[in-house]
Amino acid sequence: MPDSSENLSVALFSEIFMADQLARAALSKVLPKGMELSHFSVLNHLANSGEARTPAGLARTFHVTRGAMTNTLGKLEWAGHVHIHPDWDDARRKLVTISPAGRKARDAAVASIAPILAEVVREVGPENVRAALPVLRAIRAQFGDVDPPVRTPTDKNSL
Repeated sequence: MPDSSENLSVALFSEIFMADQLARAALSKVLPKGMELSHFSVLNHLANSGEARTPAGLARTFHVTRGAMTNTLGKLEWAGHVHIHPDWDDARRKLVTISPAGRKARDAAVASIAPILAEVVREVGPENVRAALPVLRAIRAQFGDVDPPVRTPTDKNSL
């Protein structure tokens, strides 16, 4: 018979995985037409970082293959949401930046998902969400995510 710590860990990760799946499904439904969650994630990251990133660096950040990131960036470039250009310091590399159209698309996506996220926080309770954040960050760190959290300009305590 498994001990209680094994039961607790299975219960915890079952809840995390199901919450992730349900959140992705709900958010995907309200994103602007043609935008996928992966597109929003990259645009949001570029908008928050304010820096050019390499495709390989983005792939590492999102824990996807370079091929998967190349596919996502190709779609974003085709839509005019990112600029992909040579790194003038190292011609072997490319750099990715968000375009003005990409920033507008990201802002439209945020406007479409914000009410859903706000409702979840309202229902769960802001105090419960604040209490859960350090635990979720510690779990993320246990899996090797050492990138510092990205803070949004509007909420310094959000991430």
